[in-house]
Amino acid sequence: MVPENLKYTDQHEWVRVEGDTAVVGITDYAQGELGDIVYVELPLVGSSTAVKKAFGVVEAVKTVSDLYAPVSGQVTAVNEGLATDAVVVNKSPYDEGWMIKIKMSNPSDVDSLLSPAEYKKLIGKE
Repeated sequence: MVPENLKYTDQHEWVRVEGDTAVVGITDYAQGELGDIVYVELPLVGSSTAVKKAFGVVEAVKTVSDLYAPVSGQVTAVNEGLATDAVVVNKSPYDEGWMIKIKMSNPSDVDSLLSPAEYKKLIGKE
């Protein structure tokens, strides 16, 4: 499942642009590869992100993986529900499983992200 209305990173994060804000999560492919997610560590609201720099961690039963920021800016919201129910990322990676919202400092960062077709090719699902 690769929604056509999102942009993607080669590290398997998705981005939904809402005005000057980027909503960020991990892809269905990523959650499937990770397996059962048991913990998500997210940044504090007000912290800064930089393109391709780690902003958090996802811990699954079989591995731990860093989360990488697709855009630079300031974190304006985090999905607090994931602190107590991380499995939501497995169940609904593109909706209830969103992770952070970033007010973009450089909206053109989005231009360097992958299109749905490019992401499908990356994961071998074209």
